[in-house]
This record gives sequence, C-alpha cells and structure tokens, in this order.
Amino acid sequence: MKQRRKAHKLSVEALAEKSGVPYGTIRKFESTGNISLRQFLMLVEALGELNKLREFLKQEENPKTIEEVLNNA
Repeated sequence: MKQRRKAHKLSVEALAEKSGVPYGTIRKFESTGNISLRQFLMLVEALGELNKLREFLKQEENPKTIEEVLNNA
C-alpha cells in the first residue's frame, strides 16, 4: 500500500483525508500489514484501484493461500 500511495504522490495525511481511514491506522498498516477489510477497501477505493481488485478476484485461478496472494501482489 505504501508503494501505491507514493506512486499516487500522496502523503499519509492526504490519503487519510481522501479515504476516511485514520492517519494512525494507515501508518500501522504500512508497518505491520494489519488492517480491517473495510478500511483496506476504503484505501483501495481512495487510490482508484478498486477495479484492479475486482479484476483480480475474477481470475479463474484464484490464489488458495495468503502466500500465493502476496507472491502475486
């Protein structure tokens, strides 16, 4: 998420304002990888990448483990 945020030239503060996800939650997520699904989707939507996520989920061969998800990210 940090790479995507930087690619969009957004500070943590700007992404927090745009997404509605608190600044501290974003900082914690970028350092630990822990976030609620709801807040993750809010961040994805704020970055304008919800369609990419939808397309990923439509793939015929969906990953079966978290390791496969992370390897394909």
